Amino acid sequence: MKKPHEKLWENCLDFIKDNVSIQSYKTWFEPITPLKLKDKTLTIQVPSQFFYEWLEEHYIVLLKKTIKKQLGQEGKLEYSIVMENSANNKKPYTVKFPTSNRNVVKNQPLSMPIDVDKKVIKNPFIVPGLKKITVDSRLNPNYSFENFIEGDFNRLARSAGFAVAKKPGGTAFNPLLLYGGVGLGKTHLAHSIGIEIKKNNPSKTVLYVSSEKFTHQFIEAVRNNNQNDFIHFYQLMDVLIIDDVQFFAGKEKTQDVFFHIFNHLHQSGKQLILTSDKAPVELQGMEQRLLSRFKWGLSADLQSPDLESRIAILNKKMYNEGIELPKDVIEYIAYSITANIRELEGALISIIAQASLNKKAVTLDLTKQMIDKFVKNTAREVSIDYIQKVVCDYFDLSVEVMKSKTRKREIVQARQISMYFAKQLTKSSLANIGAHCGGKDHATVLHAFKTVNNLIETDKRFKGYVSDIEKRIVIQ
Repeated sequence: MKKPHEKLWENCLDFIKDNVSIQSYKTWFEPITPLKLKDKTLTIQVPSQFFYEWLEEHYIVLLKKTIKKQLGQEGKLEYSIVMENSANNKKPYTVKFPTSNRNVVKNQPLSMPIDVDKKVIKNPFIVPGLKKITVDSRLNPNYSFENFIEGDFNRLARSAGFAVAKKPGGTAFNPLLLYGGVGLGKTHLAHSIGIEIKKNNPSKTVLYVSSEKFTHQFIEAVRNNNQNDFIHFYQLMDVLIIDDVQFFAGKEKTQDVFFHIFNHLHQSGKQLILTSDKAPVELQGMEQRLLSRFKWGLSADLQSPDLESRIAILNKKMYNEGIELPKDVIEYIAYSITANIRELEGALISIIAQASLNKKAVTLDLTKQMIDKFVKNTAREVSIDYIQKVVCDYFDLSVEVMKSKTRKREIVQARQISMYFAKQLTKSSLANIGAHCGGKDHATVLHAFKTVNNLIETDKRFKGYVSDIEKRIVIQ
C-alpha cells in the first residue's frame, strides 16, 4: 500500500503530466522522489542543485499550482537536494531547502596556494623573445552562440552554457562538463561560452586549451624544472576551458597537477568548462578524486541532431557562406547523414566544391552521387526519417498525418509500409521503429511487417507501390 506522500505525489504527477510535454515530464519530474508529508508540507528529493534551480526557474508556477490543488492554500513544498560530500567523498547526503531559499553552502576543496611574492609568472603560451606577457584566449570567433544551432538534442547544454556565460563562476554549473560523441558541437559550445564571457567581461582572463596541449606544456615544464610557473599561470585564469579531458586518462602526474589547479580555481570562484566524449561515470583511467570534482557542477550531454535541427544547421551554414541550394538537396543531405554535425557540414562543402570544380549546378542527382561517395567507407544505414519522407512523398501525405492516430485506410497503409522498410533497411529495434511512427509498440510493427508481406504476395497493385518506393529509398 502506498504511503500518503507517495499517493499525493502521484496525484501531483497526474496533473503535471497534462501541463508539460512528454520529454519535459520524463526529464524533470520522473526523477523526483517524494520523501514525506508533514503539516501540509510535501518534501521531494531532486538529484542535484542544478535540477532544483531548473525547477524553480521554469516550473515554479506549475508546482505551486499543483501543491495548492492537492493540499489547499496552506500547502508548501520543500526540496531535499542530493549533494556530494567533497570533504570525505562518502555517500551523497541531502540538504533541505524551501522553495523561497536559493542560498546554497557547499564544502569547498583544498587547493594549492599561489605564491603572491613571485614577480614573474611564465606564460606557457608566450613566444620566446617577447617581453610582454599576455594571455591569448585562443578562442575561435566563428564558434559563437550566433552560429550555434539550438535543438532538443542540445538544449540543456546550450542553456547551461549561456547561463555560465552570463555569470561565470556564479552559478551551480561549476564545473560545466559538456559531453557527447564526435562532431556534436562540444568544442563549438565551449568556445561560444568563452566568447560571450569575454564580450560581457573584457577584463576577465579566459583561456581555451586542449587536454593534449595542456599535457605537452606540463611535460615541458617538468623538463625545464619550472612546474611552479606552469601551475601559477593556470591558477591565474578567471575562466579555464579544457577540451577533451578524456585524454588525461592514464596520465597520473598530469591528472595530479590539474587536480590542484582545479581545486584552486573552484575555491576562488573561477569558472571551469570541460568537454569529454563520455559522461564522467564512463571515463576510464581517471583518478576518483578528479572524477568526483567533475561531478560537482553539471554534466550536460549533446546528442545527435534531429531532422529539423540538421536542416537548420545546413541552412545556417549556407547563409554564412552566402550560397543557396535547392530545398530538396538540403533535405536529402539532412535525411542521409544523421551521425554528427561535422559530417553534415563536410558533405555540404564537398557537394558545393564538386559542383564548382565541374561547373555543374547542384541538383538532387549530383547530391545523391556525392553522398554515396561521401559515406561509402562507413557502414551506411538509411534513416527511419528518410524512409518516412519517401513514403509520404509517394502517397502525397505529410509525415505528421502519417504519424497521427487516424485509421483511414490509405494513411494506415503508408504507416505500415514505413514500418516495413524501417525493419528491413535499418538496425533499429521494433520499439524504436514504433516510437518513430506515432508511438506504436513493437507488436504493431511486427503486425505491419506481416501485413505488408501478405499484401505483396496477394495484391499486384500494392506490390507495385512497394517496389516503386524501394527504388526511391535505396540509393543506386
